[in-house]
Amino acid sequence: MLLKNSKIIVIKIGSSLLVDKNKKIRKKWLSAFAKDIQKLKSNNQKVIIVSSGAIALGCIKMNFNKKKLKLDKSQAIASIGQIELMNLFSKIFSKQKLNISQILLTLEDTEERRRSLNAKRTFENLFQLDFIPIVNENDTTATTEIKYGDNDRLASRVAQITNADTLILLSDVDGLYDKNPKLFKNAKLIKKVENLNQDLKNINFKGNNEFGSGGMNTKLEAAKNCQLSGCNMIIANGLYSSPIDKIIKNNNCTLFISKTSKLDARKKWIISSVSPKGELIIDDGAKKALTNGKSLLAAGIKNVVGKFKKGDHIKILDKSKNECARGLSSFSSDEINKILGHHSKEIKKILGYISKSEVVHKDDMVEV
Repeated sequence: MLLKNSKIIVIKIGSSLLVDKNKKIRKKWLSAFAKDIQKLKSNNQKVIIVSSGAIALGCIKMNFNKKKLKLDKSQAIASIGQIELMNLFSKIFSKQKLNISQILLTLEDTEERRRSLNAKRTFENLFQLDFIPIVNENDTTATTEIKYGDNDRLASRVAQITNADTLILLSDVDGLYDKNPKLFKNAKLIKKVENLNQDLKNINFKGNNEFGSGGMNTKLEAAKNCQLSGCNMIIANGLYSSPIDKIIKNNNCTLFISKTSKLDARKKWIISSVSPKGELIIDDGAKKALTNGKSLLAAGIKNVVGKFKKGDHIKILDKSKNECARGLSSFSSDEINKILGHHSKEIKKILGYISKSEVVHKDDMVEV
């Protein structure tokens, strides 16, 4: 099993694994999970845990109904619950002689290159100090516009930043099925996915969305980011006691095999962006040029979608709206709207100042 050979493992656990339907904290489950982590550590494997649960534990402490919380109140509850969450981990993990630390991330911490490198160094230093990072989104200050929105996306970004070998998403079912297993008894577990587009093209995921708050789309998005950045990903059932041990022994899960990635760290960062700011629609000639390793020029752009600044992450789509690349824009959306369809030599005359000739340089772009 690939998991045994993974040097760095990121494990995402949802709030439903920590708190049951009766709002009781699942301490026995967390104790067994801690033993799983101890086994990985004894095998010299580095572990990062991405954990939800701050708001859920805050609601328990304050006796609030999570569904009725507004954003500003939920941020306050998250602040209260975050201490409860870390105290819970500390109390149970210490019994296994496991040291833990807390990392709260915002979207900008990983989307801005300098800040993502700082985060990477923090993880590396914690590994050297023999501490296990417990990561959560900083719900106390994040707004809807600047949130990951789901810990599946956060976990995939953490896996990419830390050069993890495997990301494990612990869910409430055994893995990815060809149908919703809660509606269809003949649903079959898909054990391995090597090519997302090819292997899953005949599966209709509408109504197949029983995977926690994030849903199937965010898990597939996480898998895509992982595969492109050289990280394997596993969806497995976390409701069992000792879920990691069960994955290793029974292999009853869905494994997404990473593509052999030759991407350097900068391009990994580009391809794994979880919040591209806009889109460029290009013609067939430009698409062919990108396939041949060329930069994107203004002449091949047909349309601009969204508002973005110079240096922002953007998607590049063909005429059929299929994503073919991602990159960092050398121009703002307003500038591109003025120069699209024009030859590079005309850019200075149109804009009134000297700028780059490439809208997205090949060194700032990754094919998808």
